[in-house]
Parts: sequence; C-alpha cells; structure tokens
Amino acid sequence: MTATLLTVLDQEEALSRVYARAVAARAGYVCADYDLDRDGIDLRIQAGGGMRPALELQLKATVNLGAPHDDGCYRFPLKRRNYDLLRLPTQTPRLLVVLDLPSDCQDWMTITDAELVLRRCAYWLNLRGLAETDNRTSVTVAIPSANLFDVDGLRSLMGQSRKGSIR
Repeated sequence: MTATLLTVLDQEEALSRVYARAVAARAGYVCADYDLDRDGIDLRIQAGGGMRPALELQLKATVNLGAPHDDGCYRFPLKRRNYDLLRLPTQTPRLLVVLDLPSDCQDWMTITDAELVLRRCAYWLNLRGLAETDNRTSVTVAIPSANLFDVDGLRSLMGQSRKGSIR
C-alpha cells in the first residue's frame, strides 16, 4: 500500500463534494468552491435563466446515518457553528447536504471499464429560521428521507430558489 495523504474523514469530505458536483453537472448547473470556509458554505451551485438562482451548500458525509426513524427522518448531529450559520436569513438559500456512505470504506466507490459507482446518496435540509439552541457543541437535526439530493431534487430546489424561498 502506498502512503496516503488524506484521512478517512478527508476522503468522506472529498466524496461529498464529488457527489454534489456530479448532481449539479447532470442538472446542467455550474459550481464554485469557496477559497476559505469562513461562513459555513462549501459549495455554490448556480443555474441560468431568469433571476440566475443559486444555492449555497454545507456538505457533510457520514457512515453513521442509519435508517430513518418512525417519522421518516434521519438524525444527524451538526456542529453548533454550522447550525447557527445555516439558520440565518440570507439572500441565497443555504442548505445542509449530508452524504450517506456505506460503513465499509471499501464499498464507497467502484470503478470498472463499464461504470463508476459511488454508493448511497445524499439528503438535504433547509435550516433557515430554526430556533436558537442552548446546546454548546452540536445540534441533532432531522432530515426527511424524502429530501433526496439528486438531479430532479436539485432542479426542484433551484426552481424554488428562483421564486425566492425553499420549502
């Protein structure tokens, strides 16, 4: 085995970026990375057309998302700083996007001469307007399993952004 430069957590983060960029590319949108994460945003996705709608994303990845609870939502612990930044009112909608990865890193991705497979998928959550918290380090958020971050879902989100709000 060769010496690696990325930790497992670094690899999870990189795959969350690859996933979001792949979905955006297939939807026909452009992406921009921020040089520094000073505002809790990792990636901006922008569409064309009227109003030039955009979304700003905080990207996360985990091998611990598990199954949805009885209410149909996944539970994800989010750092307090990210929670506070994502719930602020902003002109461009901000979303949390969490990539659910298999527990075994060997199953994350397969490449053959016929296909590239990145296993599992990501889910989004709009935290805008959520209540303040007394928690000091993290806040567990509920992400609806219906909020699949895929091409159709991203196009729908961009249409909502074009109108000025995300449900």
